[in-house]
Amino acid sequence: MTAPDALDPARSALVLVDLMDRIVALPLEPRKGTEVLAAAQELAAAFRAAGAPVVLIRVERPGVAEQPPGSDLVAGLRHDGDIEIVKRTIGGFQGTGLHERLRERGITTLVFGGIATNLGVESTARAAADLGYGLVFVEDAMAAFTTAEHRASVGLDFPRLGSVTQAAHLRLKTD
Repeated sequence: MTAPDALDPARSALVLVDLMDRIVALPLEPRKGTEVLAAAQELAAAFRAAGAPVVLIRVERPGVAEQPPGSDLVAGLRHDGDIEIVKRTIGGFQGTGLHERLRERGITTLVFGGIATNLGVESTARAAADLGYGLVFVEDAMAAFTTAEHRASVGLDFPRLGSVTQAAHLRLKTD
């Protein structure tokens, strides 16, 4: 894993995928959902402090009258000024307006965390790569249903799309 150069907070956004109570509570590997959430909260605090946007993506099941319990973002995750996106597919770009909202802000680099590494995170990241964004993946801010699924994304797929790093190595430029 390599640490990317310090990111420009005016051109970068943190994208956190499916950090909802019912998903964070699932049996996940190689770390618990609560560990992913803690890392994500620290990253979000750093991005907000630097004036960089935080995007919170959550899924809603299409065609149901009521969403399952625990379908909201984890309490306290969303702060004023964050961008909340509701998706109805695996990835966060299809039909959500996310690309337009990022482009309006001049964002060119996306930093990813969330659950599940190989599903919502990877699907959103693949669409972002197709749209021309630079990508950074924070390995310790993600988990999947199995360690093998997580490692396949982090070790095989993500390095082809961008940089893979740890939260402690991620840096935002300061004035």
